Amino acid sequence: MLINMEQMLAIAQENKFAVGAYNISNLELARIVIEQCEADNAPAIIEVHPTEVFYCKDDFFAYILQRIKNSQIPFVLHLDHGDNLDSVARAIHNGFSSVMIDGSLLSWDENVDITRKTVEMCHRVGVSVEGELGTIGQTGRAVEDGLKNGIYTKPDDAKQFVEETGVDTLAVGIGTAHGIYPKNVTPEIRIDILKDIVSQVEVPLVLHGGSSNPDGQIAEAVKNGISKVNISSDFKHAFFNKVREVLANDEGWDPNNLFPVCIEEGKKVVHHKNQLFDALGKAPLYKKLSPWRAEFL
Repeated sequence: MLINMEQMLAIAQENKFAVGAYNISNLELARIVIEQCEADNAPAIIEVHPTEVFYCKDDFFAYILQRIKNSQIPFVLHLDHGDNLDSVARAIHNGFSSVMIDGSLLSWDENVDITRKTVEMCHRVGVSVEGELGTIGQTGRAVEDGLKNGIYTKPDDAKQFVEETGVDTLAVGIGTAHGIYPKNVTPEIRIDILKDIVSQVEVPLVLHGGSSNPDGQIAEAVKNGISKVNISSDFKHAFFNKVREVLANDEGWDPNNLFPVCIEEGKKVVHHKNQLFDALGKAPLYKKLSPWRAEFL
């Protein structure tokens, strides 16, 4: 069942669990997320970065939409880190039920302006909008960028930003970074800042850079108000490590021989994340919802 982010996270927030948001860009990664979340009876968010949209092309999403609309599990199809209104429009055209507009590296006024414009466009067709305030470094960079250049979200600013933009969800900077952390680095999620933001903001909160963080910190963040956790590197890392292992021992190039065991490795990570977010078995909470569809005004 396809729903939008507002529907998805309202129930997660009320029941104090988080929904995993998994980045995909091909059939194998999509299968990992969809099939494992169905096995876990767990709601899930399938998200795609603009560079991933460019890679897998628009027609790919016709399959994804058909697959998740026919599932008994609630799914959101979400644009991750939309970089401009054109990428948002493309996502709407492709049937996405939710988008993120990332103006976190812009000035306050520029971030508010582009986020408000995105909300105005998306809400006309029932598409949810995620904004970001505070930063965790740029996507596609070494994790050190996020640790060095990340900016913590100020609770008062978060309240004002939500009020001025009308976003449905807010990604906050509380100490994470994109990617896999070096072995000598242990990140620290600032639960104290998270608690202060929760006291000021009513919309569901999002944690970007969820991969490679200590499980205890993620669980504590979920317990204290995070409703969506973004995961990309962790399950892709497991998948591609297995690809390398298989290819190192087998010269065959048939996908039927290569990918099945790799998919299973990715699924183990997704299952662990769903368990960590307390999302296992939560799909029945969405039974009363009607499937989402874009409604043009």
